[in-house]
Amino acid sequence: MKLISWNVNGLRAAVKKGFIDYFDAADADIFCLQETKLQEGQIDLPTDGYYAYWNYAVKKGYSGTAVFTKKEPLHVQYGLDMPEHDQEGRVITLEFDDFYLVTVYTPNSQSELKRLPYRMTWEEAFLVHLKALDQQKPVIVCGDLNVAHQEIDLKNPRTNRKNAGFTDEERGKFTEWLAAGFTDSFRYFYPTLEEAYSWWSYRGNARARNTGWRIDYFVVSNRLEPKLEAAKIHADVLGSDHCPVELTINL
Repeated sequence: MKLISWNVNGLRAAVKKGFIDYFDAADADIFCLQETKLQEGQIDLPTDGYYAYWNYAVKKGYSGTAVFTKKEPLHVQYGLDMPEHDQEGRVITLEFDDFYLVTVYTPNSQSELKRLPYRMTWEEAFLVHLKALDQQKPVIVCGDLNVAHQEIDLKNPRTNRKNAGFTDEERGKFTEWLAAGFTDSFRYFYPTLEEAYSWWSYRGNARARNTGWRIDYFVVSNRLEPKLEAAKIHADVLGSDHCPVELTINL
């Protein structure tokens, strides 16, 4: 089974930059999007052969997630069933016969860390959600987690130590997540690989210089480790400031 996740930073903009060609060529069994930045009815996406599920933010042109799957899920949940966390379209959970698939766009702590307190509360609620799912079936989580977990996950760890996405608090929450029984699939295959990034600032020619961050992930329940076949970062795919990430798993 081939799964792809991509923060498109505005789906309508990505479509103008070749998104459909990539979507068709990828031929994924499940294709997840984050930061779609649109409302229902604002795009007519040709995704024949896929069931489509969208979670829109209340605020227009902001956040949002989507999942396209060749196999119809047994059940779909939008958000965390918590009103304080469900205004921004950040989570979609699909239940299949043998696993749950969750796509997520984790809140950014923003400049001067003004949203870090909310981020910490959100992280706690999201982990409760994942643990509850994991008690029933193994879980595959994908998306923009807005954190570089280790120093090798970004180009300049020293200068970013107190910046959004690389604070001790955010990294600590991800460590807690892994300790709760989950695996970072890319690091499972490449535990020490450096300069493997999935996001680059639009400033300073960062992408051409590969001055990036790895903040897009596939995280799986530990018991799925024997079924993992490959994890990839498609840094050559343009159309967003993020690139697609991929997981191949034998399910």
